[in-house]
Amino acid sequence: MTPEQRASFIRANTEILAPPLVPEVRLHLAHEALPIWQKTEEELGEIGLPPPFWAFAWAGGQALARHVLDHPGLVAGKRVIDLASGSGLVGIAAMKADALHVLAADIDAFSVAAMAINAALNGVSLGVTGDDLLASAPPAVDVILVGDLFYEQGLAGRCFNWLTAAKAGGTTVLIGDPGRSYLPKEKLVSLASYSVPVTRDLEDAEIKKTAVWTLA
Repeated sequence: MTPEQRASFIRANTEILAPPLVPEVRLHLAHEALPIWQKTEEELGEIGLPPPFWAFAWAGGQALARHVLDHPGLVAGKRVIDLASGSGLVGIAAMKADALHVLAADIDAFSVAAMAINAALNGVSLGVTGDDLLASAPPAVDVILVGDLFYEQGLAGRCFNWLTAAKAGGTTVLIGDPGRSYLPKEKLVSLASYSVPVTRDLEDAEIKKTAVWTLA
């Protein structure tokens, strides 16, 4: 599937909506999980694919985006990475908070298309990449933003080691997380807490208590 075909698929199977906690940002989002999941599998001819993370405003991303917009000094004038960006929500929020440059990264090709579409929708410019940034040393940037990435043990371990290396190099790390199983809370400091409206299609509650953390 070409990038243009992915973009067309996203536009055809989503609506333009504002995440509940971040009304300043508009995104192409799916109303329900199962139909978009099924359509993605049909389009790609594969069964058992992971959820279309790009099609939803996950709790960790919403909380982190809200925190960045409410505290623009965290990113204003700075070089930022939005890791595992999904829809691009957090990166867009950073650009709206006057970040100098944001690289939104996600290994899902649909996410790469969604990030570009959503950035244009919000009138901001994002750098986007489908590269696995965890496969190499962290780039020299000022801030790394991570929304909701600690849901799988192996991935969480890789991510935390990478973020620790980034912090050692002088990068500020901010994590938005709604209490996923593999978040190493004992190694983090909580900065803020939010009550985030989410869909019951994806979560175990309609409101997720979600924190923004930094590395201890």
